[in-house]
Amino acid sequence: MKIIGSMNKYNPEKSINPEEWLALDEGVRIELVRDFHQNLPEELPDDALSLHSSLHVIVENQLAMGVQLIPETISKLIRQGLNRHEAIHAIGAILSADLYDLIKGNVQEFSLKKYRRKLDKITAKRWRKGQY
Repeated sequence: MKIIGSMNKYNPEKSINPEEWLALDEGVRIELVRDFHQNLPEELPDDALSLHSSLHVIVENQLAMGVQLIPETISKLIRQGLNRHEAIHAIGAILSADLYDLIKGNVQEFSLKKYRRKLDKITAKRWRKGQY
């Protein structure tokens, strides 16, 4: 695993340094997230852990790149009582639902407009109720 700077561990509760994060190879990012989750009490099967880690990385990449609405949505959800890790999960859930629709053929293309609308509407209360 090629490590750059101090980025040798991932903790979703702490903000990442965008430059260091984006300088890492994508595979290294996924491994760092995977390593973090393997130390949690909840166990995920390997394939689920791989997908979960990849979604974390996508959200962290969007955050590091300052993709429209991602930093604002993370901040909003944290202000509303979620921790940073939960906020990443909320955004990842929105993204995964949209990707699932694409993979299943329910939609013909990924809709950035729909994704942004869902990001705008998500709240900590809605997330806790499973309404995203």
